[in-house]
Amino acid sequence: MAPQPTRFGSLQHFEKGGVEVIKDDPRNYVFSNVFEVASKAKPYEKVAVGKNIEYVIEAIRAEGTSGWRVAAQDEFALVMDGEVEVRLVRPDDPALVPPGSRGSIPLPGDPAGKKMGRVRARRGHMTLLPAGAAYQFHAANPSVILLQTLAGRDTVERWAQICQTTPRPA
Repeated sequence: MAPQPTRFGSLQHFEKGGVEVIKDDPRNYVFSNVFEVASKAKPYEKVAVGKNIEYVIEAIRAEGTSGWRVAAQDEFALVMDGEVEVRLVRPDDPALVPPGSRGSIPLPGDPAGKKMGRVRARRGHMTLLPAGAAYQFHAANPSVILLQTLAGRDTVERWAQICQTTPRPA
């Protein structure tokens, strides 16, 4: 068996790909391309591309500076393309995070609090967004983030538009 080269996609260069089903029913499979989803998204729109019960993976087109957000649970941001700066602040007001809230929520302006630092993440770098910490993304050039979180009020689900399905057997 000849080795297959690893090819990395990007916002500018991606292939749709496909699923090769072996000894199974193709109706069990559906997939989307995170780069295609991000290429069609508005900056910082949180489009779900994967879901497991209440958890989601959101594809985010990072471009310019996002608003500040905060979540009651840890979130993880994986940069898939480009470079993203993550700014972190520990808010003075813990009431910014409503108890029992799910997913991240936007904050109305800059949060008052202790600066926790910043992370410059490039393709393949993962950043922890700690529970209760406010965060803001900045990308000088269009980039792609996959965010692992709980589905929240800003999670956009448009499965019919983003998912490709395998053909049904004849």
